[in-house]
Amino acid sequence: MSSKNLHLVSLGCTKNLIDSEVMLGRLKDYKITDDPSNADVIIVNTCGFIDAAKEESIQTIMDLHSQRKEDSLLVMSGCLSERYKKELMSELKEVDIFTGVGDYDKIDELILEKKSRFSPKTYLIGSEDRVITGSNAHAYIKLSEGCNQQCSFCAIPHFKGKLQSRELKSVAQEVKSLVKQGFYDFSFISQDSSSYLRDQGVSDGLGYLIDEIEKIDGVFSARILYLYPSTLSLEVLGKISKSDIFHNYFDMPIQHISEHMLKLMRRGAGQQTIKSQLNFMRSAKDSFLRTSIIVGHPGESDEDFKELVSFLKEFRFDRVNIFEYSDEEQTKAFSMSEKVSKDIVNKRVKILEDLVKKNQKISLKEMIGKERDIVLVGQSSEGEFFYGARDLVWAPEIDGEILVNESECDVDIGGCYKAKITELAGDKLLATIIRPS
Repeated sequence: MSSKNLHLVSLGCTKNLIDSEVMLGRLKDYKITDDPSNADVIIVNTCGFIDAAKEESIQTIMDLHSQRKEDSLLVMSGCLSERYKKELMSELKEVDIFTGVGDYDKIDELILEKKSRFSPKTYLIGSEDRVITGSNAHAYIKLSEGCNQQCSFCAIPHFKGKLQSRELKSVAQEVKSLVKQGFYDFSFISQDSSSYLRDQGVSDGLGYLIDEIEKIDGVFSARILYLYPSTLSLEVLGKISKSDIFHNYFDMPIQHISEHMLKLMRRGAGQQTIKSQLNFMRSAKDSFLRTSIIVGHPGESDEDFKELVSFLKEFRFDRVNIFEYSDEEQTKAFSMSEKVSKDIVNKRVKILEDLVKKNQKISLKEMIGKERDIVLVGQSSEGEFFYGARDLVWAPEIDGEILVNESECDVDIGGCYKAKITELAGDKLLATIIRPS
């Protein structure tokens, strides 16, 4: 067995995290180290979606290079490496091995050969063993790669290609394997989850997914992330709302609500369709709604923005991600002439941030006094005096933290418990554990 040390940094989205976990599975002979100066191999799985992510990826590479020991290998993988392979291989001499989004399951071979490689097809997880990180209860499950949408602001189809859905049998097999390892909570993800299986001639593939996952003993909790308005049917939403396993957790990035902006953004679904879907979601029992908004897309007028603000006040989401428009080459929006100034974008972002913060506080306050199923995550961000937990409905890390300051039963990390929400302290709920769920 190798005594070599591995330091891996996974940047960007949870789809990237899954690919990083596949690499960890291929490199099980390595000992994981948090100290890059002690690592024989350093891997940075990069994000190349928007400017901020690209800058973070490059800065991480440079920081780790400055800390690495002599004769170590620095590997750059992922979306940024794939998107700018020629430029990076020419200019980034600090990196020893470059690979993109097609060879995660061959990372051990690349390191052994000390060679760069870019396979022409995006890697889609199959039967490979993953090393699940961050939890002994929850795992992300990838449904597909690539995307058939043509959003004006997004370059992902350019470097990840068309939709490539994973076989339903493969998804079910992975879930069954993870259940045997003790995992009971799952988040199903892709770039456009409501298009799942469309490339295989199946519409409403999520309905078949729900049926299949509900058959698996040991799956206690599940949610679907990244629904897309133009490919989402009310039938699928109804299927989710009736499920005993899948939460009424609806994560649908709408990006905007102005009809003018939805057309400019090439979203494929109009305002009425989106509002109809959102109203259906909100009507579901104990529903939780998350969305994403892009501010400052070329052509966004004051009237468009005011309409967006008005809608977000009227239709209160539980969580909202706000993104400044990033001018990305290889996108339709890049060549649009009506750019919005940085000053205006900053002002609009601040207005939305204040509104979203207010709405989120209302959402949290509504939980006070209720009994909820929570998952015990570990020590809290507030230190050793609290356990950190999350509501079982919530997605890990992004939806918040619950602080547990008292328990009426013995507890274990990763366990699911019935808890009473007692108060809101700042932006965090406090809870007392009552009994196992």
